[in-house]
Amino acid sequence: MSRRGFLLFATMCVLWGVPYLFIKVAVEELHPATLVFMRTALAALVLLPIAAARSELRLLLPRWRPLVVFAAIEIGVPWLLLGRAEQHLSSSLTALLIAAVPLVGALLVVAWPGSGERLGRRSILGLLVGFGGVAALVGLDTAGANPLAVAEVGGVAVCYAVGPAILDRFLRGVPGLGVIAVSLGLCAVVYAPIGAVEWPTTTPKAKVIVSVVVLALVCTAVAFLVFFALIAEIGPVRATVFTYVNPAVAALLGVTVLGESFTVGMGVGLVLILIGSVLATRRPASATRGAAVPELEPAAVPVGD
Repeated sequence: MSRRGFLLFATMCVLWGVPYLFIKVAVEELHPATLVFMRTALAALVLLPIAAARSELRLLLPRWRPLVVFAAIEIGVPWLLLGRAEQHLSSSLTALLIAAVPLVGALLVVAWPGSGERLGRRSILGLLVGFGGVAALVGLDTAGANPLAVAEVGGVAVCYAVGPAILDRFLRGVPGLGVIAVSLGLCAVVYAPIGAVEWPTTTPKAKVIVSVVVLALVCTAVAFLVFFALIAEIGPVRATVFTYVNPAVAALLGVTVLGESFTVGMGVGLVLILIGSVLATRRPASATRGAAVPELEPAAVPVGD
């Protein structure tokens, strides 16, 4: 990996590891729907002009139906559930639970009609190990936690696994930045009336305002620009490896900045989930040797937390 590639990779590890911290701070005073509106609207204002300047928007018109579904599954629904869940769960625990996304994705690839994929022994072992890690987190660290919040995080994980599958099946070959920019804009329009109804009656604290701005401009707009630059530098497959580092970054920030506790269950769960994810999603060498890399891999637009 080149020096530029390494810097872009390290930047992505941070940019998509910190959102859990800022979401936790923002929902202390903002309704989750208001947060989704503000984040998507600000990010769309930045990304839509860039996508338009690259002539990427008109290419999306013939596929507007799957684009709407993708926007809802990848952004609209999970970001709302994520905000609701973090009103009751720590940011570090939330991030570690969402680390199970690759495991859910591995199951979906097999279950998806017409995929033709089958789970090998290593993948099955990975799923067992990974879900054992999830069980460790749920069993040891969510005792007494709001069951609905835990279920909401599970819903986020499913959405983040289904989103790339929709992208791969129905939006393959279209410009990735255009897809994200339009998806953000659509979600902003949908959440505008809800956000207005739930708008805070008093001016939020400075830390909340800063959190919203950072989430929208840095963790969303800038992050996606960096991410697509990373894909161009090192390829779509290697570019998504950083998703295995994000939970650790989020957990570290939750402990050091917010004073959240890091328990034995969280440590064991994280290790098992990451090992399981690598085993479950790694294709055999015989299946990948000599294969062409598509323009936009199924995971090329991963969790945009």
